Amino acid sequence: MSQSDSLHPLPAGGKPWNRWRVSDGHADLSRAGHRVRPLTIPAQPKAITLDLSRTAILVVDMQNDFCSAGGWLDHIGVDYRPARSPIDPLCTVLPVLRQAGVPVIWINWGNRPDLANISPSLLHVYNGSGQGVGLGDTVPETGAPVLEKDSWGAAIVEALTVAESDLRVDKYRMSGFWDTPLDSILRNLGVTTCLFAGVNADQCVLHTLADASFLGYDTIFLEDCCATTSPPFCWEATVYNARQIFGFTALASDFRRAREEMTS
Repeated sequence: MSQSDSLHPLPAGGKPWNRWRVSDGHADLSRAGHRVRPLTIPAQPKAITLDLSRTAILVVDMQNDFCSAGGWLDHIGVDYRPARSPIDPLCTVLPVLRQAGVPVIWINWGNRPDLANISPSLLHVYNGSGQGVGLGDTVPETGAPVLEKDSWGAAIVEALTVAESDLRVDKYRMSGFWDTPLDSILRNLGVTTCLFAGVNADQCVLHTLADASFLGYDTIFLEDCCATTSPPFCWEATVYNARQIFGFTALASDFRRAREEMTS
């Protein structure tokens, strides 16, 4: 290769080290690698060490329809207040993660107005009689369509701050991986370990976590950043399976403490 045939990095949506270097006559497909940044935290069933350079946090469904007065769940008589318990822990840990260069990915229902990709089984959720308010219907108190993209109900709760550097993924199933670009985004970011937060722990969080595990990602369920409006046995089963077959559970407070000790 001549001196004039210098290589230039292609722009990429992922990490800087995950790029080809190219010129008119040459493409270098090798990667420069990355610096491992290990962090050890207490966890169950055992302590874990993860690589901050390969970690992302996935925040699932912290939306008005699930977590706010006047939202969908509130309208149909579900006590939405437990779904707000992750807010304070997330407000504390997300700035720490961002400062550490850990991507924050918001995974939220953002349905099409015509529901063209929504199956009958999903339309049945929380509207078993067919006479209530379900996906595609309007919540009378707010006039907002249930979980429709760009609606008030689909918006992230006001108490949580979304940074400009954060990523957003619209989902249309209980799992954030089906019919979405989430897997491609994580792979371009070089992510191997996923931290999980949000609601409902036993539904959309668990199904997204399970699919992540099936796809080969390491999964860590952050207990203090997750919640559910389901009965207590649903939470107990979720925590059990997160530890037993999918990976580990941990506390965001321990993550924050370990990170602070690492930088002090």
